[in-house]
Amino acid sequence: MDGAPIIDATSDSEEAQGLGCHAGAEQMKAAAIASGKKELLEGFEKDYPLGPHDQPQSMCPAFGSLRVGLRMRRVGTILSGSACCVYGLTFTSHFYGAKRTVGYVPFDSESLVTGKLYEDIREAVELMADPEKYDAVIMTSLCVPTASGVPLQMLPREINGVRIIGIDVPGFGIPTHAEAKDVLSGAMLRRAREEAGEGPVQAPRDGIEERPTVSLVGEMFPVDPMSIAAMLEPMGLAAGPVTPVREWRELYSALDCAAVAAIHPFYTASFREFTTAGRPIVGSAPVGHDGTDAWLQAIGKTCNVAQDKIDATRNAMLPAIKAALADNPIKGRITLSGYEGSELLVGRLLVESGADLRYVGTACPKTPYSSDDAEWLRAKGVHVQYRASLEQDLAAFHEFQPDLAIGTTPVVQKAKEASVPGLYFTNLISARPLMGPAGAGSLAQVVNGAIGNKHRFDKMSAFFEGVGTGDTAGVWEDVPEDRSTAFRKKFAAKSKINNAVDAGEAVGT
Repeated sequence: MDGAPIIDATSDSEEAQGLGCHAGAEQMKAAAIASGKKELLEGFEKDYPLGPHDQPQSMCPAFGSLRVGLRMRRVGTILSGSACCVYGLTFTSHFYGAKRTVGYVPFDSESLVTGKLYEDIREAVELMADPEKYDAVIMTSLCVPTASGVPLQMLPREINGVRIIGIDVPGFGIPTHAEAKDVLSGAMLRRAREEAGEGPVQAPRDGIEERPTVSLVGEMFPVDPMSIAAMLEPMGLAAGPVTPVREWRELYSALDCAAVAAIHPFYTASFREFTTAGRPIVGSAPVGHDGTDAWLQAIGKTCNVAQDKIDATRNAMLPAIKAALADNPIKGRITLSGYEGSELLVGRLLVESGADLRYVGTACPKTPYSSDDAEWLRAKGVHVQYRASLEQDLAAFHEFQPDLAIGTTPVVQKAKEASVPGLYFTNLISARPLMGPAGAGSLAQVVNGAIGNKHRFDKMSAFFEGVGTGDTAGVWEDVPEDRSTAFRKKFAAKSKINNAVDAGEAVGT
């Protein structure tokens, strides 16, 4: 779009400015393409393929990239989108613990059509670009500005020494909030890689690591990177930064690694930057006995570690993991689904803990870095569903009749309505250690505890049977009386008369 007008004030732009969050995805895409965003959307389709059905039901994707930016030191965040979207995103981010101010650039029909919105965005980043406070400012465009063709790529690369990172995160182009984390992480890695190629960059806060490092990709429970570091140490390796990072300078350290561990396999844009920097990528993770065994071997070979050192590390770690799994068995049939990207890893741990796992659904796409996990699970009789929709998750629940449903909020709700224990994946499962000896057995207590509560669900269902359903639904001041029989007779008679009139029959009084 170099040299193109900021906003082409034609019928296409006028159509785009009238769109809102309520507009269909295809209509928004058409407007974005007409406004010059064709290449952007094609890139999203390549990086985050949908598969046989529409995108999974998930929260607004921009929540993912927003959280990544809000967790970073010395990074400012600005959003431009519909007011309702910005309110919802900032409310949710603060609900999840963010204590940062989020900038907001509003718009109206006039500013969209005339190109004034771009000028407002540029003014906003200039106001926020204070080098005393920030290393970078993230400018995020939501659905309507993206559909209207607001050209964030025309923003200055830096202002007053503060990097300006502009990203489009439209709900009609990025399937899940997990993948939106990759959009921002990939954009920052690209800028950091370019800066490292231009000359010296800022050293890590804790100093330069002399040993070869393994950079970790994926948001993990805080104990997991430490567990991985302990497993790498006997091989003469160290754990590098975790992407998404918490500080800009960590991007340089992440790129300066011997190998990349794709703990969460869907960070396609980020992996592209690592590959461009010449860094090899290893899939799966040190989860359970089999997963840890294969992962240590793969990492060791990739980092040119001698086989005897690899074997010594495996011999030191695997017995402890095997013992922990044996000491913390899980008994019961389980279905598992989520949208974080670690679902297959959790599935592996459940199976090795003894669970009768029948189904794993993930809202994330199939990538080369999760293929080993999928093959392992399928060999154990588990159905693996990438880009799982809510309907597929619920179908699995009904088909396999589990003792426990682990999943998203609507899946857990449906399970509890059926008197089946349910656990919310994001808050109760993924927020636990999974890697190495610390992860082995970590799920048993919460999973077995939930399965053991089946009798409580049965008791509650029997007590509340029929309350608030059917003709008794709603808010009542008195105990509702069942008048359904009389009403049905009345409306059945009226329906019979109406049908006869429609048929042209004579109706007597």
